[in-house]
Amino acid sequence: MSAIEPIVGRYVTVDLNGVAHRIYFEEAGQGRPVLCLHTAGADTRQWRHLMNDAGITAANRLIAFDMPRHGKSLPPEGFETEEYLLTTEAYIETVLAVCTALELERPVLAGCSMGGRIALQLAALHADHFSGFVAIEASDFQPAWYDIDWFDRPDAHGGEMGAALVSANISPHAPHAERWNTLWMFMQSGPGVFRGDLSFYTRDDSLIGRLGDIDTQKTPVHLIVGAYDLTCTPEDAKRTADAIDGATLTVMDELGHFPMSEHPDGFRPFFVDALDRMPQ
Repeated sequence: MSAIEPIVGRYVTVDLNGVAHRIYFEEAGQGRPVLCLHTAGADTRQWRHLMNDAGITAANRLIAFDMPRHGKSLPPEGFETEEYLLTTEAYIETVLAVCTALELERPVLAGCSMGGRIALQLAALHADHFSGFVAIEASDFQPAWYDIDWFDRPDAHGGEMGAALVSANISPHAPHAERWNTLWMFMQSGPGVFRGDLSFYTRDDSLIGRLGDIDTQKTPVHLIVGAYDLTCTPEDAKRTADAIDGATLTVMDELGHFPMSEHPDGFRPFFVDALDRMPQ
């Protein structure tokens, strides 16, 4: 028996630094808008389980979009002449442009990994655009414990290299099928995309000095981290939460770095709890 999922996908064109970008986004549900950001090297498919969850979407309009070069969002014209290296400034511009294009009025921002990092940057720099922040597997900064150039070499398959790296960050409690569904997204990543994302994630430490600027009295900040995350460890997340006056933190005992994708059933109660902490 076939079933049509409630997720609806569309495209919107936004101007980023004077260049048109055709952005793919998906949404499901109604009510409070919740903008969901994927991890480095992945796309909106990481959020599909929550977007198909009627218990969550009954009161929340979940929206997820593919960053340029990711998933179904094509690179901008002329990309073949440029090296892709994501920056904090470009990332912030993209998130704000999508919010404006989709006419989202102060959504909750929920981001994972690099999405969690940029959520905290936005909490510090552009909090007025949002009603609250859910920073998943997020911290102030971690330098790379790996060579990011391995993800864009002529003698290595960047997608398989990326999947090999992230496999170490998936919890052993994750269902077998969802573990491999998660890895498949990284295997499909475009050439140089994961490397360009990780350049932002492992080299930009500007958030450290901005944590004190986050005002949780105006916009709450809740951090969630998996105990099996070795890229952003619970200690990293706690250090970050401690530096943000009023921020809260929850550690998920049986989850890793990609909780909404690798173990959606295990992640669900933590996500529901995070949404309950946000303004209605």
